[in-house]
Amino acid sequence: MKISVKALLRIAMLAFLSVSPSLSWAADFDGRQLSVWWALPFAGILLSIALLPLLLPQVWHHHYGKISAAWALAFFVPFGFSFGASVASVSLVHALLAEYIPFIVLLTALFTVAGGIHIRGNLRGSPGLNAGLLAIGAVLASFMGTTGASMLMLRPLIRANDNRQHRAHVIVFFIFIVSNAGGSLTPLGDPPLFLGFLKGVDFFWTVKHILPETLFLVLSLLAIFFVLDTWFFKREGVMPVDPTPDTRRFGFDGAANFGLLGAVVVLVLLSGFWKSAVVFDVMGTDVGLPGLVRDVGLVGVTLLSLKITANSVHADNQFSWGPMVEVAKLFAGIFLTIIPVIAMLKAGVSGPFGAVVSAVTRADGQPDPMMYFWASGLLSSFLDNAPTYLVFFNTAGGDPTVLMTTLAPTLAAISAGAVFMGANTYIGNAPNLMVKAIAEDRGIRMPSFFGYMAWSGAILVPLFIVMSLIWFR
Repeated sequence: MKISVKALLRIAMLAFLSVSPSLSWAADFDGRQLSVWWALPFAGILLSIALLPLLLPQVWHHHYGKISAAWALAFFVPFGFSFGASVASVSLVHALLAEYIPFIVLLTALFTVAGGIHIRGNLRGSPGLNAGLLAIGAVLASFMGTTGASMLMLRPLIRANDNRQHRAHVIVFFIFIVSNAGGSLTPLGDPPLFLGFLKGVDFFWTVKHILPETLFLVLSLLAIFFVLDTWFFKREGVMPVDPTPDTRRFGFDGAANFGLLGAVVVLVLLSGFWKSAVVFDVMGTDVGLPGLVRDVGLVGVTLLSLKITANSVHADNQFSWGPMVEVAKLFAGIFLTIIPVIAMLKAGVSGPFGAVVSAVTRADGQPDPMMYFWASGLLSSFLDNAPTYLVFFNTAGGDPTVLMTTLAPTLAAISAGAVFMGANTYIGNAPNLMVKAIAEDRGIRMPSFFGYMAWSGAILVPLFIVMSLIWFR
């Protein structure tokens, strides 16, 4: 018997409603009430993403959405019976309206608009050209987001290397540089920095305070990539017949989507600068007018892009919804099962994860930038880096004026850790999983979850150690 994801969610809601006939939408819960066992569903979905594609690839490919929903239910059903339907329902609605829906709407808009731009012409995937494309993507990432830059630059990079024997390393470094490190200079680049912007951090604060770290990381990765890609190129050569013939001049098709990318940027900025007293209370979750306008506008941009983009452009890009659907389903499970983990972290030193919070504070009571860098970074490798940033932002005091001045090294450490170390795993940042899915859809055999971590452990972690010793001591 087949059970759809929608049916599973309906079962969950019925379970919540059966606990208590009357709901109080003001309900809340304290992370100190929880034990570490509540993190098991979150650990379960992470292990499923890590192991099932390797051990049971056919099962995972056909049922990953159901597996994600099952882990979400493994948390919400016991949670509903333990704390009541009101608390469970409020938590569910908050996770959807305040976090997941804005996240997935922005991601879908960037995926769709970037997918409507086709860079025509056949580039030759030499080490120099590949490094140049990665550098361009790194620059674009801070202005159009890591998702937008990834979707725009990934397809021409794959096409340029379709006559190479070894291509997985190119995509791995693409995730390192374009999908993560490049988005560290503005709030448009990566969701954690945008949350900081909404909390009151100046728009240009990050570019002023972590530019040296960003340049060090990006330039080091480009140098390592160039050496590695040169070795592969000389060892393997190229195929005798290029799968992409030289039949079209270099240029852009679907260029109108560049204007829509600008509209996405404007909508995101608008939601940060526009202050409105109009707030809608939806089952205990405040939905502000600026955020609502942003999300509705992004949906409109997505639909407009689909309408004005010629079918031939999507065909040339081999555009499909498969990668977006995979990300949406998996991150739905992640955003829901992460609820108790974030609550336990927010509980501070008196919560189940008090040791983590205590570890970032020196004996004199002052924050330790190096520990903030590693704590925010390591958690961002496995948790969503946006809420992780917020947890440590608040742990450091939560006052943007103090954090931008007196505690500037601490805020820089939190920002750098959350953005840079999102590259440590496929689930550290949303574009990582999307890039992996698109590459595999194009026939590139990507490393497994742990195989990718072997790459990041060997290349990124040593660079992070050097960074922490230079800038975050």
